[in-house]
Amino acid sequence: MDKINLNGKTILVTGGAGFIGSNLIKRLFKDVQGATIVNIDNMNSYYDVALKQWRLDELGGLVPEGTDYHFVKGDIADKTTIDGLFEQYKPAVVVNLAAQAGVRYSITNPDAYIQSNLIGFYNILEACRNWPVEHLVYASSSSVYGTNKKVPYATDD
Repeated sequence: MDKINLNGKTILVTGGAGFIGSNLIKRLFKDVQGATIVNIDNMNSYYDVALKQWRLDELGGLVPEGTDYHFVKGDIADKTTIDGLFEQYKPAVVVNLAAQAGVRYSITNPDAYIQSNLIGFYNILEACRNWPVEHLVYASSSSVYGTNKKVPYATDD
């Protein structure tokens, strides 16, 4: 597989206040030259908002010279926000890490999942189609069951 040259590109990271998203952005700061990095996160309270804010503050202090970094507090389920981001920044690369986490939480709060994980992802896909991007990466790590030998997995495993 060929390595993608991200130097000088605009990269949109959704869910960038989360653990994986913020660490990805740190790595981009380290490895990519002259990029514009746009981070969108809705800052919901499923995980500690203070921890998310701490991560954002840390990112703000790590921006290397020659890199443009923008944080947008917004929801990927808001089509107007997503369309506006794509129109304004025209990302070449999109990394979609934003999602409502927690499998058990989905049982009692299905609307949160529909909005973020379905409508939000749909908005990202449509924006990528309407403002063509070079690469789209989608990843989800909400539920990792480790060494569980039972297949298929169940939410109570």
